[in-house]
Amino acid sequence: MTGLLLRRALVGGDPVDVRLVDGVVDAIAPELAAGGAEVVDLDGRAVLRGLWDEHVHVTQAALAAQWVPLGGTRTAAEALSRMATALPALRAGFPDAEVPIVGIGFQDGLWADAPTQAAIDAVAGDRALVLISHDVHAAWLNTLAARRFGVQPGPDGMVREEPAFAVGREVNLHAQGRSASAVRSLLDAAVRRGVVGVVDLEMTWNVDVWRERTADGWRGPRIEAGVYPPDLERAAALGLRTGEPLGADGLLTVGPLKTLIDGALNTRTAYCAEPYPDGGRGLLTVPEAELLALLGRARATGFVPAVHAIGDAAVTVALDAFEAAGLGGRIEHAQLIADADLPRFAALGVAASVQPAHLLDDREVAAEHWPDRTGRAFPLRSLLDAGGSLLFGSDAPVAPLDPWRTLRAAVDRAGAGERPWHPEQRIPLDAALAASTRGRAMPRVGDPADLIALDAPVAAFDPEAVALTVIGGVVRHTRL
Repeated sequence: MTGLLLRRALVGGDPVDVRLVDGVVDAIAPELAAGGAEVVDLDGRAVLRGLWDEHVHVTQAALAAQWVPLGGTRTAAEALSRMATALPALRAGFPDAEVPIVGIGFQDGLWADAPTQAAIDAVAGDRALVLISHDVHAAWLNTLAARRFGVQPGPDGMVREEPAFAVGREVNLHAQGRSASAVRSLLDAAVRRGVVGVVDLEMTWNVDVWRERTADGWRGPRIEAGVYPPDLERAAALGLRTGEPLGADGLLTVGPLKTLIDGALNTRTAYCAEPYPDGGRGLLTVPEAELLALLGRARATGFVPAVHAIGDAAVTVALDAFEAAGLGGRIEHAQLIADADLPRFAALGVAASVQPAHLLDDREVAAEHWPDRTGRAFPLRSLLDAGGSLLFGSDAPVAPLDPWRTLRAAVDRAGAGERPWHPEQRIPLDAALAASTRGRAMPRVGDPADLIALDAPVAAFDPEAVALTVIGGVVRHTRL
């Protein structure tokens, strides 16, 4: 026999042996025979199914580590001051004038002043300068960058939604030579934190990107490569569908069909039933009839739809479309939900693919722009109480690709040492673990051999406590 035998693993009770054969959990029992299997003694460490991040933009998250962080800036002037300080080193590090200089993470929804094209032009000099918002739904560009990327910002120098996404794709292309090592670094760190799988929703033809990345053998987490509507017919013509393997080892598969029907809270483009303080209600970026037609094509082509809807009005539109199309799927984010829509998730078989760590970063913005509605923001407990299913992710680079930060945010409604925000929406630890492990934390015979072993209790929320990560029956990380 070949495979892996985990000796003295704590699986919910007394220590047992866990035998992994051909990429699946073959047996869980005391004192199993090793046969020809490699033996790893866990000495009573707790073993769980590995953690998933259900929503990542892998390339952008990887490259963001090389960009200027703008989180925490309280004014447009402060963001520009931070860029001005970093510019000399960036010019030296990236001497090619064709390479844009990038900052990421500002929340203009909290700024006390207003951005202007003139202000960013004064800082940038002769280099293209692109500042990407925290939610990546907006970008602040100097005139040179706007011309280079073919977009037309207003007097504030900002572009939002699809023009901002287009700029982001161009920025990624300019950094293509650095992306391979950056992606490897990002995902290696994720595996060390116990991540065994990632749903990558990068806005590109992701199938070929991942086939190229994994051509020489893949040693990272499982990847589900999402598809966007412009590429749906291309994917269908290739016989692809959600869950279709893209390699012999099964670690790379086709992910869901992702579509965005509204914007984001910070950018004030999330589509809401009630107006923002400025009087707008955000944007419905896909008409209802078009969304219904897309869901029909998803059903016909075998794709699970993943519909981005952040505002409560957008969530209602998405649920209406799922109901009319007669299929289930996922709603990504669902940050604000009408009370009447909570039970519809379970009734329609629609999972809430949510990012609890966003509440740590968005609570101030929510208080500013969703006044009197924050009790319905990130309503995780209400969704569970209504029978809904949760899937947890990070939306990296919007939040770090760190499942332990996600778990703490869901359970505590706070970061370490912080006061909870709307504590009535806290959820139990076992429910949070289930949302991070695709429905069940405890391994069973027949499961994929994707497991982690911990040095500390789960409730410590310590990423450093992951002593072992096994993916497909192969040890990918160990500190034993």
